[in-house]
Amino acid sequence: MKKNWLLLALLIAAAAPGAYAQTPQADLPGFTAYADPEEEHVKISQRNGVVGWTDKENTVNFYFHVATPGTLKVALTAKADGESKIGVKVNGVEKTVTVNNSSDYTKIPALETKIKTPGFYCVSLRGIEKKGSVYADVKSVNLEGTAVKDIQFNPKPWRRAASVHLGYPVPAGKNVEWFYGEIKVPEGEDKLGTYFMSCGFHRGYFGMQVNSPTERRIIFSVWDAGGEPESRDKVKYEDQVVLLAKGDSVDASGFGGEGTGGHSHWVYNWKAGDTYRFLMHSVPEGTHTTYTAYFYVPEHREWKLIASFRAPKDGKYMGHLYSFLENFSFENGHLGRKGYFGNHWIKTDTGEWIELTQAKFTNDATAKAKDRIDFGGGSENGWFYLWNSGFKPANAQYGDMFTRPATGQQPDIHLPKF
Repeated sequence: MKKNWLLLALLIAAAAPGAYAQTPQADLPGFTAYADPEEEHVKISQRNGVVGWTDKENTVNFYFHVATPGTLKVALTAKADGESKIGVKVNGVEKTVTVNNSSDYTKIPALETKIKTPGFYCVSLRGIEKKGSVYADVKSVNLEGTAVKDIQFNPKPWRRAASVHLGYPVPAGKNVEWFYGEIKVPEGEDKLGTYFMSCGFHRGYFGMQVNSPTERRIIFSVWDAGGEPESRDKVKYEDQVVLLAKGDSVDASGFGGEGTGGHSHWVYNWKAGDTYRFLMHSVPEGTHTTYTAYFYVPEHREWKLIASFRAPKDGKYMGHLYSFLENFSFENGHLGRKGYFGNHWIKTDTGEWIELTQAKFTNDATAKAKDRIDFGGGSENGWFYLWNSGFKPANAQYGDMFTRPATGQQPDIHLPKF
């Protein structure tokens, strides 16, 4: 009889709500952190996480998205070569923790807070004092509590923002000989390591980049045939793009690493807030197509040749027209950027101008895997726009269609004679 009562008690306990339920937990890897104001005197290592943190002017930040409000406990898995104190802050709550001198990583409880609203949050670490050379080497930030249920964060060392694109439908049966577009980058959105691409097509892309604090570029590239993913040395000669011409002061060479092909760029200090014009030309010849890129230099009031490449195993006019916004630096993949793309037109091989007023929104593998969910696009003030990063909610989904008002004013283009 006693055995029956014991069995009944166990069954009732097992049926009770939350019985044996484990508290949700998540570890934010150290290699996903970002340092502010910049990644100096600290390194975010793909293998070891946060290391070499020697300057208290840097904060080290970990981002995540909460779907379920609730309690949140925060701990660090860290070590130091001398006792140190660091501040740990999230959701307006900050606590100071001690990292003991140890060669082994130790889990250090930091704070507890209550998350009341779904959204993006940041665990921010700041150095307070140290007796060794570093404030801390941080392997991970450890989260626990009901707020961790359905949490989203980037689990991979790929710290770039998601790339986002606009695809422009072309009326059926039209051959795109010319492709024209404009870009305007708002002030403050021209972050380092950003590519604002205006005129992309099935074999290449043409736009402008922020390459360093002192250098910006107009860049045009065309892919080889053959599909080699990394090394141009492995591309057969008959599959290689050939440079036919380039403008004054334009650098041109082959490239590899993300496909292979012909690359050209012109160092030009374009400015946020101004509008820039891009023009592509395609000429099919048998099984080859020649692609030529022109950039309008407003200071000179004339079009400049960037480069002309002959692409093998092609023989088509431009297809799959698109624009994109890309963050190509890891260090500042948390900073928001935005660009306006507009006034795109095509001119067919019969001389007909057609305005492109619709665009399909798409994104890359980083977005599809939900490693990053802070991106979007749309139409406003007569332009299409794209944005990424900044850890704010997405406002567009893959496949969304955008429309901008037609201007009805085809581009007035006077190319130089060569």
